[in-house]
Amino acid sequence: MIFNEIESARREDIQKIQLQRLKEVVTRVYNLSPFYRKKFDELGITPDDIKTLEDIQKLPFTKKQDLRDNYPFGLLTVPMSEVVRIHSSSGTTGKPTVVAYTKHDMDVWDEVMMRCLSMGDVNSKDVCHNAYGYGLFTGGLGFHEAAQKLGAAIVPASGGFTERQLMLMRDFGATVLFATPTFALHLAEIARKEGSEFRKNYKLRCGFFGAEPTSEGLKKEVANAWEIEYYEVYGLSEIIGPGVSCSCNKGRGLHIQEDHFYPEIIDPKTGEVLPDGEEGELVLTTLTKQALPIIRYRTGDITKLYREPCACGRTFVRMESVMGRADDMLIINGVNVFPSQIEHVIANTEGVSLNYQIIAEKKGYLDKLEIMVEVDENIMIDNVGEIERIKKELQNALLNNLYINAKVILVEPKTIERSMGKAKRIIDKRNLK
Repeated sequence: MIFNEIESARREDIQKIQLQRLKEVVTRVYNLSPFYRKKFDELGITPDDIKTLEDIQKLPFTKKQDLRDNYPFGLLTVPMSEVVRIHSSSGTTGKPTVVAYTKHDMDVWDEVMMRCLSMGDVNSKDVCHNAYGYGLFTGGLGFHEAAQKLGAAIVPASGGFTERQLMLMRDFGATVLFATPTFALHLAEIARKEGSEFRKNYKLRCGFFGAEPTSEGLKKEVANAWEIEYYEVYGLSEIIGPGVSCSCNKGRGLHIQEDHFYPEIIDPKTGEVLPDGEEGELVLTTLTKQALPIIRYRTGDITKLYREPCACGRTFVRMESVMGRADDMLIINGVNVFPSQIEHVIANTEGVSLNYQIIAEKKGYLDKLEIMVEVDENIMIDNVGEIERIKKELQNALLNNLYINAKVILVEPKTIERSMGKAKRIIDKRNLK
């Protein structure tokens, strides 16, 4: 279901709205943000220089470090009396990146998230089990408010407590699941203990997953494990939280809510803007944020854009699923590789599960890569011949597809520690003293 008619508007109408809003946000930060005023002045730019959408390339980039340097409220363009919500990002060291919202910003957030959930036709008949973390993390509350406004019953389960979550899902009759894909797979794994027909105990029909790069193999495994429609939601706290884009069930990729967020793809090394279809770093500009507008934010997420018509009727530009972060990229003896690429190879290898861990170490001057993978529950770990065959198949696939030599270590099911949130896939020991 299309929630708002702007989602299927003509391209020229969308671009007209974008240009108007781009001019407004540039004027806003120039007049109200000392940080951006200084940046603009250094480049000799004023709001009058923005006459077309292409002129956005004249504007400076914003990086995560800029938010840290202005901790906590140095980038606000409203007085604190107008701030109604404060969040901060997770997974960083030192000072977090702090974001703030006005009432208008909260309305925008709810709107884009309702658009996302409407792709799965979430409505008053649904019970939504929310296994995203609540608190300073934007995930839990981002999903919560939108589902509630759509009339659905929301179960704020938050993270952890796997058995309790499954009990609530069964007893409350959850029809929609909000979770990270790895935690959804973990839930399914534990639920299988109820028996081979465990799905009869649950009423799930779809799920909305995000917060971590995910291969097509993992998406299919989650969807098959729960026998549900899989919807992927993308977002980041610096921009708004979840809701920047979402996949429909008619075509590939995620529709970006581009009347609120203007996307670009750049070369991560040069900053050069790349054409549609080329892979690079996603850059986003908030077009309607009031409390903390961000100009050309370098997300670090690697993806690509395309504008082919979608069968769902939406005309917004689409982004490919994030294949990894620029700072997640591993360089193994000169070869660049993302964890999601390794995951894709694992997903296409029979006899193993998608529970794995990547360990990078130094052996002399050379990089050494080990990949620990759990075997499928149907594989006997003491069947030496079968284990050796699977190991060689996986090692050859990694070499042929990704050009990396990796030592594959196969372990019993449930050996690798499970995560209640984002999976810890990489252990890089090369920089440890």
